[in-house]
Amino acid sequence: MSTLTVTSRGQVTFRREVLQHLGIKPGEKVELDLLPDGRAELRAAKPKGSFRELRGVLKDRTNGARLSIEEINEAIAQRGAAAGMGEE
Repeated sequence: MSTLTVTSRGQVTFRREVLQHLGIKPGEKVELDLLPDGRAELRAAKPKGSFRELRGVLKDRTNGARLSIEEINEAIAQRGAAAGMGEE
């Protein structure tokens, strides 16, 4: 168990090993759920994608050919999976 100190401004700093355990990297956000009986649950916030991130997902994949809806869906799924794994 880690013990944290609260500053006079009501802030806490998490130790590196805690952040690594949660999979949180510098600049990322965390979610905190307040639970009954004074407990809280902390986890890494999952970034929410946008349609703008899909721009160019089919670039260099079509060579001018038209794609079926299945091919488009597959390309979007691959891009989404890569983004979810931090590869983008």
